[in-house]
Amino acid sequence: MVGKVNCSELDCVDGNKIGVVELDNPASLNALTLDMLRQLKAKLEVWESDERIVCVFLHGVGEKAFCAGGDVRTMYNMMRAASEREGQAETAKQFLTEYFTVEYGCDYLIYRYSKPVIVWGEGIIMGGGMGLYMGASHRVTTPTSRLAMPEISIGLYPDVGGTWFLNKLPDGIGMFLGLTGAQINATDALELGMSEHMLIPEQKQSVLEKLQGSNWVKSNKVADGDLTFNKELVTEMLTGFADTADPHRPVSYIGPYFSQIQLACKADDLVDISRQIMSIEGDNRWLERAKRTLEEGSPITANICFRQLTQYHHLSLEECFRLELSLSVHCGLLGEFQEGVRARLIDKCGQPDWLYTTLSEVDQSVIDSLFTPLWDESENPLATLGQSLTMN
Repeated sequence: MVGKVNCSELDCVDGNKIGVVELDNPASLNALTLDMLRQLKAKLEVWESDERIVCVFLHGVGEKAFCAGGDVRTMYNMMRAASEREGQAETAKQFLTEYFTVEYGCDYLIYRYSKPVIVWGEGIIMGGGMGLYMGASHRVTTPTSRLAMPEISIGLYPDVGGTWFLNKLPDGIGMFLGLTGAQINATDALELGMSEHMLIPEQKQSVLEKLQGSNWVKSNKVADGDLTFNKELVTEMLTGFADTADPHRPVSYIGPYFSQIQLACKADDLVDISRQIMSIEGDNRWLERAKRTLEEGSPITANICFRQLTQYHHLSLEECFRLELSLSVHCGLLGEFQEGVRARLIDKCGQPDWLYTTLSEVDQSVIDSLFTPLWDESENPLATLGQSLTMN
C-alpha cells in the first residue's frame, strides 16, 4: 500500500504558525501505512516542541474519508507468510509489534498534546482513523461523517484506544458499537460526546483562515498553563460556524433505539447480550445491518470486546494502550484476524471460516491467552508512555 503524509505550516497574522497534516492515501481511503504513521508521529513530536506552532489541523485527502483504518493488507501478508512458511512467525511478530507500537504511540501523543489539535473528520472515520480522531482536543464531523469500530468483521477487536473511549460512552453504548461495528453519523457523534462540532465541507477553508487570523498565546507559555487560552480560542471559533452548519445535521441513527440498546447490553453474560441485541425491535436498515454484523462477526472478537467493556474500564489511558499492544500482536498470531481480512478484503468472499461458530463455543482459555501480556511491564514497548510528554 502506497501512502504519504503531507505536512505544511500556515503563517498567522501574529507571527505564529498552524501545522497542517494531510493523510494522503486516497486509493485506500487514507488507510495508515507504517511509514505514514512514522511520518505523522515524527512531525507531531517536532511541532510539540516548536514554540512557533500554536495549533495542529489534521485532515485527509478527498471527501470520502478522513481515515478508514490501518494497513491490514500488509498485516495480512505478514500473517499469511508466518502461517505458510516455517521461521516467519518471529518476523510477523516483529512487524505487528512495530506497527502497533508506532500507531498507539501516535494516538497517545494526540491525546496528550499540549496544543490544540483539530481533526477534520469528513467522511469515513473508522478503526485506525478513530484512534487519531478520538484523542484530538477538537473533533469535527461533517454531514457525511461515518464513525465506527468494525473490527468484529475482520477478527481483530476495537483497538486504537477503544478500551478507553468505548468505556467512556453512556452505559451499554460502547458494548453495542464494539459488538455490532455499527456506524454512527455526525448527529450521533455529537450526542454521544464523540465529537464536539459539526461543520460543512465548504467551511474548511474558512476555518483555516480564521486560525491564521487569530491572536495566539505563544507556545513557550505552556509551563504557565496559558495554552488553555488557545484551546478555548479554537472552541469559540469552531462554535461560531455552527449556525450555518446546524441545518445540515443528519437524522440520528442510534437515537430511536438508544434505550433499547442500553437495556439489551445490561446483562452480565455475552450470550445474553447478543440475544437481546438481536431482539431489539425496529424495521430499519441501520439496525438490521448492526444485527447482521454481530451475527456474522468473529465470536473471538465479541468475547474480547466483552472483556474490554466489563473488566478493563478502570485502566488509565496509558494502561489501555499497553494492554492493546500485547492483545493486538496476540491476535495477529492467532489466525482469526488473518482469516477475517482474507474473507472480507482479499478474496472478498464474505464468508470467513472463524475458529468458533458461536459465542458460547469459544474456549475462554483462548481469550485468557490473548489477554496475557507478551512482555514484563517494564519491557512493554509502550512502557514509557506518559513519562516524556507535557500533560494537557
